[in-house]
Amino acid sequence: MREAAFIKQNTAKWKQYASEPTSNPDELANRFIELTDDLSYARTFYPESEVTDYLNGLTGRVHQAIYKNKKEQRNRFFLFWKEELPLLFYHHHRQLFYSFLIFAAACFIGALSAAYDDTFVRLILGDSYVNKTLDNIRSGDPMAIYKDPDATYMFLRITFNNIYVSFTAFVLGLLFSVGTFWVLLQNGVMLGAFQYFFYKQGLLATSALTIWIHGTLEISAIVIAGCAGFVMGNSLLFPKTYSRLESFKRGAKQGLKIVVGLVPIFIMAGFLEGFVTRYTQMPLYLSLFIIIGSALFIIFYFIYYPIRLHARNENQTPTH
Repeated sequence: MREAAFIKQNTAKWKQYASEPTSNPDELANRFIELTDDLSYARTFYPESEVTDYLNGLTGRVHQAIYKNKKEQRNRFFLFWKEELPLLFYHHHRQLFYSFLIFAAACFIGALSAAYDDTFVRLILGDSYVNKTLDNIRSGDPMAIYKDPDATYMFLRITFNNIYVSFTAFVLGLLFSVGTFWVLLQNGVMLGAFQYFFYKQGLLATSALTIWIHGTLEISAIVIAGCAGFVMGNSLLFPKTYSRLESFKRGAKQGLKIVVGLVPIFIMAGFLEGFVTRYTQMPLYLSLFIIIGSALFIIFYFIYYPIRLHARNENQTPTH
C-alpha cells in the first residue's frame, strides 16, 4: 500500500486517539493493539517516514497511559470535564446546531400559534396553569407561581423532571432520531406559547427577567440533550464505515456521556428555579448578571472551548 493511501485510511483514527484521551482499560488496550499494528506496518514499509515517527510517539503515549491508568483513574472525573466531554462536543457541533434550529423553530411555531388561536395556550399549558397565572397577574404578583413555600421540594422536583426530560430526549433517539425531534418540538412549542402568553398580558420583559434566571441553563441543557439523541439516532441512520451495530454502540456511548455531563447543569438550573427565581423583585443588574453569565458559560464550555481544545491537539497530528 502506498504511504499516502495508508495515511488516508488511518488518519481519522489516529486523530481521534490523539485528541480524545481515555482512561478506560479496555479502550486503551484496543488502541494500543491497533497502533502497534500500524506502527509495525509503517516500520516495515516506510521506515524513514515522518508518519513512522508520529506513530511511534502516539503508541508510546498510549503505552504510558496503560501503565499509569491506576493513577489516572483518580483524576477521571476531572479529565472528563476538562477534556473528554468538550472534545466529544467538538465532533458533534453539527448535531448541536440542528437541535438548536429545531427547538428555535418550534418556539416560533408555538408563539405564532398562540397569536392566532386564543385557545392554543390553554391547550399547551393547561387550564389550571393559565387560570392560576391570570389570578396572580390580577393580584399584582404575576410570577408568584415560582414562590412555592417549600423551596427544597421545588428544587428536587424540578431537577428530577429536567433530568427525566433530557434522558427522554436521548433515549428516543433510538427511533432513528425522530423521537428526539418530537421532544424538542414539544418543548419548543410549549416555550413559545408560554412566552407569548406573557407578551399578550404586557409582561414579556417581567417574565423574561424572571424565568430566564433558571431557563437559560434549563433550556440550553434540553437542546444539548437533543444533540445527544441525534448522536445516537444518526449512528443508526448513518453508520459510515462501521457496521450498523458498531456504529450504534459508539453513538449510544457518546450520547450517554453527553447526557450524563448535563446533570450538574440541570442541578444548577433546579437550584436557581427553586431558591433564586422566587425573588422576583431582585435588582435588574443581578437578574441580568445571572442570565448573561449562564449564557456565556454555555457558549464557552460547549462551543468555544471545544474548538480551542481540538485545535491545540490537532497540532500534534501528522500533516500528510
